[in-house]
Amino acid sequence: MQRRATRQYAALCQARNAGVRLREPGKEEGAGKINKERNMIYLDNAATTKPDERALCRAQEYLTTNYFNPSALYSEGFVLQSELKKARSALLSPIADSESFELVFTSCGTEADNQAVFNFGKRGNVVTTAGEHSAVAASVAELKNRGAAQPRFAPLKRDGSVDAEELLRLVDDKTSLVSVIHVNNETGAINDINAIARAVKEKNSQAVFHSDGVQAYGKIPFRLSKDIDLYSVSAHKIGGLKGTGALIKKKPLALRPFIFGGGQENGRRSGTENTFGIKMFEYAVSEKFKTLRADFERLKLCRERFWAALDKDIFMRLSGETSSPYILSVSAIGLRGEILLHMADDKGLIIGTGSACSSNAKNRYSRVILACGYDEKTADGVLRLSFSNKTTEEEMHRAAEILNAIARELKERMS
Repeated sequence: MQRRATRQYAALCQARNAGVRLREPGKEEGAGKINKERNMIYLDNAATTKPDERALCRAQEYLTTNYFNPSALYSEGFVLQSELKKARSALLSPIADSESFELVFTSCGTEADNQAVFNFGKRGNVVTTAGEHSAVAASVAELKNRGAAQPRFAPLKRDGSVDAEELLRLVDDKTSLVSVIHVNNETGAINDINAIARAVKEKNSQAVFHSDGVQAYGKIPFRLSKDIDLYSVSAHKIGGLKGTGALIKKKPLALRPFIFGGGQENGRRSGTENTFGIKMFEYAVSEKFKTLRADFERLKLCRERFWAALDKDIFMRLSGETSSPYILSVSAIGLRGEILLHMADDKGLIIGTGSACSSNAKNRYSRVILACGYDEKTADGVLRLSFSNKTTEEEMHRAAEILNAIARELKERMS
């Protein structure tokens, strides 16, 4: 947190030097309180989404009346065990065959990624990409620190997708785990994980294949093939609650726990189940998958119109046209993205500069953007706009106007 505060202060100082007046976080009137009356346009949905109100209404009973422990031996406990079973099926069935796959509840997508990496990356080498979420990247680095497995990183293409041919060159008979992110959380690039997994298995049938699906699940149309072994998902990216995630796994795989206790989740993950969060996840998934394809097509059109409205003399597009329509990364080259973020915040527009999970990192430049082949000047100007199925075209239009205005203002003041 101290590193992040230092970066924010430096950005504010740079803005002041350019003559830009900003609210200083923590110093404005009512600091420490969220302004409920604020007219806000929220375009940071890759960081988290607003809980789905319909799902929240349905799940409320698991906070108030059905609050019992699912492991209890009285009838209420058995009822909740049955409800957890229903939720498991509801989360799994839209993307996977229940005869081949099963689902283990976790506290988040990060825990699911850690479960995958530390369970199956114990020997030889682990092949992954330079564009992984920090939950995988940091876990793989820790494997090396422990002397367990040597990491190998496949390079990225310009749009943030992995170079699949180079990745396959890194796979050999000593590869224990391959982990490829499904949708890049910074650029939105979509990796064809089914095709990549099939090619990996043809080269090394014993290698375990994992994919971080946090930015894909409930957003892009797909089903897991038989070559995928492990798949991580998270609730709060699609209208569920923070603190709930899951690891989808092939049934034959033996998953050793690293949280021990009462033996919940069939001994794979101890701790009393978060029934409210899990049922909220189930209901959010139910709502999301009803309109998944329609949302996907609508946002494709809206995102392209949004990009068309941005000033091309200032902004450069980093996300490819075939990337997830839920994410658009751009760079205001020559300007600092963090200053633009604060200026946008002052106008009621909430955006990101990259992965929220890496915002405390020491390096101000995104390792993913640099791995795409962009220089530090481009990386410094990155803004990530991320949408939800609730984002309207009117909000996007207004957001483009705000971004153009603040970027022109900052550019003029810095010239």
